Amino acid sequence: MNTNLAYQDEFQREELIDGKIVAMSPRPAWNHISVAGNIYYLFAHYLRKKKCVPIADGMDLYLSEKDHFIPDVMIVCDPDKIKHNGVHGAPDLVVEVLSPSTAKNDKGYKKEAYAAAGVKEYWIVSPNDKLLEQYLLKDGQFILHDVYVIHPDYELAKMTEEERAALVTEFKCSLYDDLLISLEDVFRRVK
Repeated sequence: MNTNLAYQDEFQREELIDGKIVAMSPRPAWNHISVAGNIYYLFAHYLRKKKCVPIADGMDLYLSEKDHFIPDVMIVCDPDKIKHNGVHGAPDLVVEVLSPSTAKNDKGYKKEAYAAAGVKEYWIVSPNDKLLEQYLLKDGQFILHDVYVIHPDYELAKMTEEERAALVTEFKCSLYDDLLISLEDVFRRVK
């Protein structure tokens, strides 16, 4: 029997959340896939010759006996945590791309579980809103570092030139001083 929760049923992906099996969306929508792929690509390109490893959606993450998740993107800097059947222990960074059926867990229980396990940085990304929340671990809890958003044209039209010039369009991951991430790259091809 396949022990990978994501593939026990060909059409149903499941996670173990607080000891309970929870069904995920059967198949992610285009915007979800596009954003997760864009983020994976950004890190895969940057980390190509570095110690840390980017891992795309589909790999099980074993945080504890009662928490087995399937994040959209993980960055793991300790190669001993990567086993044949998944990642065992806290990744350095986790990205969850919101879907209607998973948003509550991604913003609630899973966020707290990631912090308790020692994940250093956590991103919650809303593809439909073109919004990214960046959380950094401090004293065992995630603190909201910043919220980055691509404003729609109708909002930009209402802003002054100074307000538009002050908009943040790039940010840094706390793990790497020399990696500048563009919001346009994160949300490329989102419909």
